[in-house]
Amino acid sequence: MFQHEGVVDMRYYHDGDFGHVHEDEDHDLDNNMLWISDHIELNTVGIDIGSAGTQLIFSKLHLARKGEDLSSRYIVVKRGSTYRSPVSFTPYLENSLIDHDKIADIVDHAYRHAGMRPEDIHTGAVILTGEAIRRENAHAIGDALADKVGDFVCATAGHNMEAQLAAFGSGAARRSFDRKERILNIDIGGGTTKLAVVQNGKVVQTAAVYIGGRLVVADEEGVVVRLDPGGAFIAEQVGHPLAVGDRITPAQMQTMADWMAQAIVDCIVQRPLPDRCSSLYLTPELQELGELTGVMFSGGVGEFIYEREEKDFGDLGRYLGEAFHKLFDESRFPWEVLPAGECMRATVVGASEYTVQMSGNTNYISDHSILPKKNVQVLKPEVALDGMIEPGKLSESIRSHLQAFDIKNGETDIALAFRWIGAPEYGRVRALAEGIVGGLTATIAAGRSVFVVFDGDLAYTVGSLIKEELKLTNPIVSIDGIMLQDFDFIDIGQQLEPSMTVPVTVKSLLFRM
Repeated sequence: MFQHEGVVDMRYYHDGDFGHVHEDEDHDLDNNMLWISDHIELNTVGIDIGSAGTQLIFSKLHLARKGEDLSSRYIVVKRGSTYRSPVSFTPYLENSLIDHDKIADIVDHAYRHAGMRPEDIHTGAVILTGEAIRRENAHAIGDALADKVGDFVCATAGHNMEAQLAAFGSGAARRSFDRKERILNIDIGGGTTKLAVVQNGKVVQTAAVYIGGRLVVADEEGVVVRLDPGGAFIAEQVGHPLAVGDRITPAQMQTMADWMAQAIVDCIVQRPLPDRCSSLYLTPELQELGELTGVMFSGGVGEFIYEREEKDFGDLGRYLGEAFHKLFDESRFPWEVLPAGECMRATVVGASEYTVQMSGNTNYISDHSILPKKNVQVLKPEVALDGMIEPGKLSESIRSHLQAFDIKNGETDIALAFRWIGAPEYGRVRALAEGIVGGLTATIAAGRSVFVVFDGDLAYTVGSLIKEELKLTNPIVSIDGIMLQDFDFIDIGQQLEPSMTVPVTVKSLLFRM
């Protein structure tokens, strides 16, 4: 079973110590209450709303608790999709805002066809990407779905986080872990192309470029009915300037697609970047790739590249598929193309699962009025706390991790999770506290609360150091005894008396096998 620092990673399901849960297992469910308490069955739904497509997937999860480890955390031991909705084009109003009423209709339709009511769903996740994360769109979508999704995780994924989601959802991360490979996942959606380098199951680089299959859309008569700025730019580059209402021929669309496919390759491999590639990057560019085992494609265009879709949707998707095949046939694609995983549904995260952990009793909460707190995104920086701690390097690791998940300007609450190893010597703990404060400058400047979570008994010491010695005026919630990882979201309850513990509900984003 995939593990991270000794904790079972619930992003994957695989036969492990529990194996599958079968209906014919030799258990008397009516009498064996202990077995029942250690096994849970949940209905879950994932809703993915992006610039181009909207889709839902309903699943049934079987969870089990490894009681011999005295753990309160459940892991997924079996899962299966019960209904996958057709992919619908994300509906827009005339002012380029997403039509949230039609989004609600798409969700209603999917629930009906799945045979589910909102009250039948125990947990789930709504993932907003692309245009959906714009503030006005996100708020309107949230309001429209409020009575349908309840207390779900609602995650807004910028370019870097979306690239990570695609790498996990496509199966690239799973293959990379299983085979100890270094893989580049290229996810080509409607508006952007997300790039993720995965080493041994871990995403080590992400980036995005402004190339997608629906930058230009024409009706059945060949009249352009939708033209993104990126599509207009590419049309200029190939000598066919476009405006909405112009006619575009299949040959012109293929010329644009050929340019786009080559531009994706050039954005990845050419250094220094050609001018046309510099203008396409939406994030910092990819650095040295290293030796790749191969490339996996995902996203809507991936369906055409792997020849699993032939329908012409009036956009550039089918032409992009043909353009990549030209690169393959002419040996102009520099890597092996690996077998397909999930393509169109790669960014459907599927679900979140609820588990409850109880903190230790050595917490530090400077302001109890800020609790309870719901849906705080967890970030676990890439840092080892098993030796000498350098505050500057720790701060940089925190800032890099915030960037990897598109957290900027203190715009949202986040909880930093750490695994502490070694003795809690004053010098090491003080360095940890300084590194945390240095890494959260934007969060602190925005006046947000500082949430820190440890798996060991260190929370009170760190929290008091930050408040008393480093003189931080922001509210501080520092809790211990909780095991967390990236792609977790947590609800933090109020401190319980007289135990002085804090209940923490963990909601982990799940990816298909």
